[in-house]
Order: sequence, then structure tokens, then C-alpha cells
Amino acid sequence: MTSPLTHTGGCQCGAVRFRMEGQPKDVSVCHCRMCQKAFGAYYAPLVAVGEAQVTFTRGAPKRFASSNFVKRGFCGDCGTPLSYEAPDGLSLAAGAFDDPSQLPPTIQFGVECKLAFVDAISTLPERATLDDLQDAPFLTEVVSYQHPDRDTEQWPEAKS
Repeated sequence: MTSPLTHTGGCQCGAVRFRMEGQPKDVSVCHCRMCQKAFGAYYAPLVAVGEAQVTFTRGAPKRFASSNFVKRGFCGDCGTPLSYEAPDGLSLAAGAFDDPSQLPPTIQFGVECKLAFVDAISTLPERATLDDLQDAPFLTEVVSYQHPDRDTEQWPEAKS
């Protein structure tokens, strides 16, 4: 069991795992165009680690210099975005944590690039995954190869 100030996470395939110990500086959503591209999304949820200690416990991210100041870390095997590294500190992708619900955002950055429809997303109609069986019947047979949301001694895990 981890303490409230210890958070673990990693990439989708399990090749890279990390642990953050301590209180993060902040948790944000960044709407800047660079973050949109880096995450392939409308915005990037980021945990600024501040004084917290980060340890990569399995593997390490590959890095891409997205500007003269910023490097973006990602898994070289599956492509999961993992980090934002700049002169003002390290941030980790909030969605890469094992329990991102424990790290809700408290501020938005880069709002000059915020897409107008983002604030209305919560008003869109909602459907659970298995409500889509008529259009996607394969969903009942999906077997996830994704790393579980917890640390493992090895990955893939040994077969019993």
C-alpha cells in the first residue's frame, strides 16, 4: 500500500514505470498547442512535481526536444506521453498515474489556445463502453494487453 504522498504510474505497455514521493507543486491542464500535439489531445493534464521526488522504477522515457527549452518524455515502445521537462521543473502526465483520480487539476495554463468546445464536453450525451455493442460487437471479447494500474515485479507477468 502506498502513502497518500506516494503515487505510482507508467506507460501503457509497462516498459516505463515511475514513483513520485511527496506533494506535487500543482496539477494543471495545459491548452497550449505544443501540449495538444504532444498528447494528441485537446489539452494535456500535467502534475508539476515541484519538490516531490520522482524515481523511474522500470525503464526510462525517450525524449523529444519540442522547443529550445522543453523536452517531452514518452515511452519508446508504446508512445505513451510521460513527461514535460523545462527549466521551471518536471511535470508528469496525470493520466499516466495509476490512480489519476487522486490528482485532480487545480489550474489551467495556455488558455489562449483553448479550443472553444472544451468547456462543453461535460454536456455531451454519455454512453458506457458496452452500450456500443451494436456498432462494435468486438467489445465483449476485448483482452487488454495494457499494463495494470499497479507496480509489478516484471512485465509481462509470469504465467501461473
